[in-house]
Amino acid sequence: QVHLVESGGGLVQAGGSLTLSCAAPGRTFSSYAVGWFLQAPGKEREFVAAISRSGVNTRYTNSVKGRFTISKDNAKNMVYLQMNSLKPEDTAVYYCGADSGSRWFTTPPISPGEYDYWGQGTQVTVSS
Repeated sequence: QVHLVESGGGLVQAGGSLTLSCAAPGRTFSSYAVGWFLQAPGKEREFVAAISRSGVNTRYTNSVKGRFTISKDNAKNMVYLQMNSLKPEDTAVYYCGADSGSRWFTTPPISPGEYDYWGQGTQVTVSS
């Protein structure tokens, strides 16, 4: 079992920035592909960004390209989601997921069903 802990959410005005962090105490993130997903009330969990096990390759949903950046710091066992130019429609609970599948070494998955481990989520609220 892998325990993930998200942090960094909060309330920010439109156009502002937040950095979300995902930690896996006792685990090495170099062995995992990690993805960020959002979930708004009454809606399904949606893909935001993901980074491969190698940390070299990333994938983003179209709506965040050029605004969000996912990165992995293997030395600190942390994965970050830098969010710039935030919009009210970015408001949601953000979750990080992790999976150790060997096929994710170069290309991370974008489907939430491909991730075995999840954190508790962190709320991001963007006011207009």
